[in-house]
Amino acid sequence: MRLLLDEMFPRRIVEELQRRGHDVISVHDRPGSGTPDEDVFEFATREGRALVTENVRDLRPLATARLAAGNHHSGLVLTTPRRWPRDKPGALIDALDALLRETTEQPLDSELWL
Repeated sequence: MRLLLDEMFPRRIVEELQRRGHDVISVHDRPGSGTPDEDVFEFATREGRALVTENVRDLRPLATARLAAGNHHSGLVLTTPRRWPRDKPGALIDALDALLRETTEQPLDSELWL
């Protein structure tokens, strides 16, 4: 599985997952911080990357609309800051590492909750 981490996540998470051998990039790097949600979602789809985000309110409807139009997406991995506090990224790093080790295929047209 390939991931794109949304901009609410610090680069440290991406760097550690890359160090562990995973194909993970950050919105901070590509397509860039401040990019509208629609463009981030389209970028993730074009790149074949599941989008990891806390922004369920905005991104879930984008995924639903894409499917309703007969198109596909590369998956959403949804999290919450309550379960994965941003000031303690170690637990989220370990959870994403486990997900990436266990799941070899992209979660096409689906969502996963961590």
